[in-house]
Amino acid sequence: MKAVTLYGLKKCSTCVKAIKWLEQSGIGFSFIDYRDHPVLPKQLKAWAEELGGWEKLVNRASMTWRNLPDERKTPDTDALWLALIAEYPTLVRRPVTVTGDGCVHVGFSEKKYSELFV
Repeated sequence: MKAVTLYGLKKCSTCVKAIKWLEQSGIGFSFIDYRDHPVLPKQLKAWAEELGGWEKLVNRASMTWRNLPDERKTPDTDALWLALIAEYPTLVRRPVTVTGDGCVHVGFSEKKYSELFV
C-alpha cells in the first residue's frame, strides 16, 4: 500500500487512537496537525467533494459547532464553509485519512481501519 497521510490534531484522543492503531499494525503514515499546518482551501473542497458534501467533513456534533450562532450553521456556498473552517479548524472531523490511492476517509474505529487497511 502506498503512503497514508493522517490529518488531525495531535492532542485529539481519536487521532491518538488512530495513530496507535496504525503503528501497531505496521502501517507507515505521516501525520499533519492542521492547527500547525492549515489545510489549503482547495484541498478541503476536494475532501468535501470526495466525501459527498461539507456535512460529511464537518463534525456537526462537536461543541464547536453547537456553540456557533445559528446564522453560522447554514453555510450555503463553498466560500462560507471554507471561511467557517478557517476560523474554526476543529470543525473538521478527525482524523482525516488519505490513502495512497487518494481516497479520503473521516473518523476512526478499529473496525473501519481493519476494513480499510487489512
